[in-house]
Amino acid sequence: MKHESHADIIKRLKRAQGHLATVITMIEGGRPCVDLAQQMHAVESAIASAKRELIHDHIEHCLGDGVESSDLTRGAALKEFRTLAKYL
Repeated sequence: MKHESHADIIKRLKRAQGHLATVITMIEGGRPCVDLAQQMHAVESAIASAKRELIHDHIEHCLGDGVESSDLTRGAALKEFRTLAKYL
């Protein structure tokens, strides 16, 4: 299922992909560890941001809208939310 937020999530993941490619090039080029750590932090931040957006979108649209429209029982929504919570 595709949501409006997926375009933004893709942008964030592509940003992370670019940072990761930079880290690899920097390692191969013998760059200082402080510079590498900074770029690795950027990779982690971009991925964490994309994950957070995906989970929040899913909670709002799939779980929330599913319960409101009766496509999903409260029990099923709660079970799925518990599963998602371990990724927060």
